[in-house]
Amino acid sequence: MSLLALSLNHHSAPLDLRARFAFAPAQLPEALQSLRARLQRAAPEVTLLSTCNRTELYFAPTAPVAAADAVAPALEWLAERGGTARGDVDAHVRVAEGEEVARHAFRVSAGLESMVLGEPQILGQMKLAVREAGLAGTLGSTLHQLFQRSFAVAKEVRSATEIGAHSVSMAAAAARLSLQLFGSLSQAQVLFVGAGEMIELCAAHFASRKPQSMTVANRTAERGEALARRFGASSMALADLPDRLHAFDIIVTCTASSLPIIGLGAMERALKARRRRPMFVVDLAVPRDVEPEVARLPDVYLYTVDDLSELVQKAGERRQAEVARAEAIVEEGVRSFTQWLHQRDTVPLIRAIHHQADEWREHELSRARRQLARGDDPAQVMDALARGLVAKLMHGALAELRGGDGAQREAVAQTVARCFLPQQRH
Repeated sequence: MSLLALSLNHHSAPLDLRARFAFAPAQLPEALQSLRARLQRAAPEVTLLSTCNRTELYFAPTAPVAAADAVAPALEWLAERGGTARGDVDAHVRVAEGEEVARHAFRVSAGLESMVLGEPQILGQMKLAVREAGLAGTLGSTLHQLFQRSFAVAKEVRSATEIGAHSVSMAAAAARLSLQLFGSLSQAQVLFVGAGEMIELCAAHFASRKPQSMTVANRTAERGEALARRFGASSMALADLPDRLHAFDIIVTCTASSLPIIGLGAMERALKARRRRPMFVVDLAVPRDVEPEVARLPDVYLYTVDDLSELVQKAGERRQAEVARAEAIVEEGVRSFTQWLHQRDTVPLIRAIHHQADEWREHELSRARRQLARGDDPAQVMDALARGLVAKLMHGALAELRGGDGAQREAVAQTVARCFLPQQRH
């Protein structure tokens, strides 16, 4: 056990809880030092990744430490920082250990764990987290290697696949359709009506397209404001919707209302105020949030759940092939990193062998110098030097071959053959 990760993300925790654990970049140095102090000697290497959709702790414990001894204080630290009960944290945090940490980090960097599959922003956020950990002195060689390899995996996924090219969800399809209408969202005003899980997902997709502005309208002001803060959007009261409808180019709605909240009359007035500039409307609610008659207006492009389902199905078939290719790249990265971890465990032995070999070399060289100084034949001195080194190098292996029982001797014989007779390898 050389790596641990704690992840509280959009897969495992609701928005309101995730918001408690958000760290601004300016807060990271103090948070990193505080976390390492809480872990004491259990994990000298720590990194903290905080985005709008996830808060993750990565740490490399010292070898003798049990996972529970490192995880428990980290969970306590999270609960205190979020001002919530430890039980709430335990119920929503996912813990990974060993190679699963590498697999998770690589998938995160490649966008496979993102709310918007394949989105590139997460890579920059991870690089910021690593840079801050380095400046705070909490990175260390193990985590440095983990994240450098995660960046390499992400780069390969982006260059070798089209992971972000095809929509596979209603939210993704809506964002891509808006691009077909507007070309670019850089001048678009986007309104989200509602603040549930579907609207949160839509906000993530549209935010990745960098619209000019985003606004959230929700019946419960507090929940709408919380969602708006996560994506740098503004908020408004749902009651103000009829008067402000004309200000938006794109409207995405998904509420639990039993009756439509955007009617034909309101849309007609909005279009008149917009001087017939087109509006893109996506109604993901069941039952509908937008009256069906709105679809007849010439300057409104209205899509419902049924309209998007066919797009999602077709895109899903194309995306699966890309996801499979991306996952294969991730697995190769995990295999390589795991091999590096295992090889690193043998570093002390390798250093000891090098030290012993240096001592043998110095001993034989010293004897050869003495022989040359007293006038011995140089050819004989060189021959003796070579024989002396060979004898020292072979002594241990030959002694092991002569000792032990039959099964042990056979295992030693195979190892010695691999080391000294490479031409016999199969």
